Amino acid sequence: MIGIIDYGAGNLYSLKNALDRLGAPSLISGDPQALRDCERLILPGVGAFGDAMEKLRGAGLDAFVREEAGEREKPLLGICLGMQLLFGSSEEFGFHDGLGLLPGRVVRLSAPGLKVPHMGWNEVVLRRPCAMTAGLREHTYVYFVHSYRADCPPDLLSLTAEYGEDVPALVHRKNIYGAQFHPEKSGAAGLRMLQGFLTAAP
Repeated sequence: MIGIIDYGAGNLYSLKNALDRLGAPSLISGDPQALRDCERLILPGVGAFGDAMEKLRGAGLDAFVREEAGEREKPLLGICLGMQLLFGSSEEFGFHDGLGLLPGRVVRLSAPGLKVPHMGWNEVVLRRPCAMTAGLREHTYVYFVHSYRADCPPDLLSLTAEYGEDVPALVHRKNIYGAQFHPEKSGAAGLRMLQGFLTAAP
């Protein structure tokens, strides 16, 4: 069972539909007890970093995610804002602490001459293979919607995208994955990467 963490700031049902297409049973819940029984967790997210962290803390889900992914090393995938929440902090509308599961911070996109938010299809470049990039073809395009990006160590980078600068598109360390793009909205390539997360070794 895949646990989709519901804290009131995620695009939940398109993600569940994508998992349904892959034949992966999933549960949408904000109850840590129900989610604890799931084999893998997905942290989606849309909106502002500070608001999302406040909602996670209010539901007791910040401690739950740290325990499950950080201490028990349960596979976790953060998507879009959910990926950004994995890092130590964000400068979006002030300074906010994140979950601290990955080293780095979240900063505003620097894209001179380009529109922010970065919205639409963008090619990704393979930097370091991981379970989610298995079988990925050259010139793969995925769908982004974001105004901020991760500033993180190079050894976390699995995929990057060029948007006025190198943008971390997929990060990975051990059991923790983060996708800045929306795999559930990225067609066959996105489904292939979701499948990679579902089959990644714990």
